[in-house]
Amino acid sequence: MSTERRPPAVPPAPDLHRVLATAPAPAPAGALSATLTFAWRGMLKIRHVPEQLIDVTLTPVLFTVLFTYMYGGAIAGSTGAYLTYILPGVLTMAVLFTTVYSGVALNTDMTKGVVDRFRSLPVWRPAPLAGAVTGDLLRFLVAGSVVVLLGVALGYRPGGGVWGILAALALVIAFAFGLSWVFTTAGLLLRAPNAVMNVGFMALFPLTFVSNAFVEPDTLPGWLEAIVDANPISHLVTAARGLADGDPSASEVAIVLAVAAALTAVFAPLTSHLYRRGR
Repeated sequence: MSTERRPPAVPPAPDLHRVLATAPAPAPAGALSATLTFAWRGMLKIRHVPEQLIDVTLTPVLFTVLFTYMYGGAIAGSTGAYLTYILPGVLTMAVLFTTVYSGVALNTDMTKGVVDRFRSLPVWRPAPLAGAVTGDLLRFLVAGSVVVLLGVALGYRPGGGVWGILAALALVIAFAFGLSWVFTTAGLLLRAPNAVMNVGFMALFPLTFVSNAFVEPDTLPGWLEAIVDANPISHLVTAARGLADGDPSASEVAIVLAVAAALTAVFAPLTSHLYRRGR
């Protein structure tokens, strides 16, 4: 006679519905914590893909060395004198060119569908945008630090000392923060990351070179000198030079901060609007 084997009795599972219904819900992430989390995401991308900093670090090095030793004697009479003049300009150029990547990164997330996932999260809606731009401050700091350290290695000794250099770097980063919102707007309007990069560089190249970053404006034709004097990049370079030399101009610093605040006030809400409506 065969005996039928029955599976061992399984103890009853707990009432999951009852447990889940009575467990306290986790507190939602606040605006600040969500923003810092997305900022940390941007830093992790640099950590895992450090190659993205190659152009940020190598391009300023090339510009500083080539311009100083190729044109320093012809423009300023000596490489040392020209290094003192050009370094704040190269510092400005290096940091501002880095702002283009704020728009490139946002466009990449948009085209890959990452932004759709962010919109579904129960967090403060602008947190991915604010966090991404905040995280880019590290990139700005790296680019500026490379230029300053290279300048010091080549003999750059400004009158303002360490604190003057740090003040100039902080001012350039503050302006870059405002400018980065312009490129986040472009990142949401354009269709591909390469388009954002091309448009950004095409805009920054004339703004940077048609300024007082590399030559004195009074050596230019009158009509071009007027354009250079009106260029906000010229005001930024002049303010950075003054801070680094220990002779800051309050009016130039005020103009730079006002322009940075205006860019943020206009383009940050515009970026947020485009982000909410999905371009």
